[in-house]
Amino acid sequence: MSEAVLVELEFTPNPDSLKYRVNRSLLARGAKNFSSSEDAKGSKLAGKIFELGGISNVMFGTNFISVNFSNQEDLPQKNEQLQKLIQQFLESGAPVIEFTDSDESSIKNLSEIEKKIVEFLDQEVRPAVAMDGGDISFEKFEDGFVFLKMQGSCSGCPSSLMTLKMGVETRLKEVVPEVKEVIPV
Repeated sequence: MSEAVLVELEFTPNPDSLKYRVNRSLLARGAKNFSSSEDAKGSKLAGKIFELGGISNVMFGTNFISVNFSNQEDLPQKNEQLQKLIQQFLESGAPVIEFTDSDESSIKNLSEIEKKIVEFLDQEVRPAVAMDGGDISFEKFEDGFVFLKMQGSCSGCPSSLMTLKMGVETRLKEVVPEVKEVIPV
């Protein structure tokens, strides 16, 4: 007999976002972000979450789901619906996401500097922002500028720009001297 599915609500620094920690592995590593119902084609669960309405973003982490709301008026109702939906979906045993090889192959095409940046993000930054229900993704490195995208609860969070500039940029310049500046995407 398998362990019951637990879905625990956690509040995030972003007032427009809630984080749902689950006692299941959703992804082996990293995060997957969906910014619309059309974008959620690869995930039945993300699609069902968008069907609730009033949802502006859904992100899956390794063991959590962050949901951003377009308005907070019906947040208590949405929270109850989301917890029930997530629990029922996970109990069904259906896959949370359909995987593609494109994510893995893209890392092989990076320069040595880009690989160092991604390694730094994976080891030092992503675990920290995941605690707040977010993620950070590497977009590109060009002429000393690193373009990063905040996702999940960190997307649109009032403190995300400060996190990028004061925290990530400062530390990244120490680790990868070729970096001049971090630019949010």
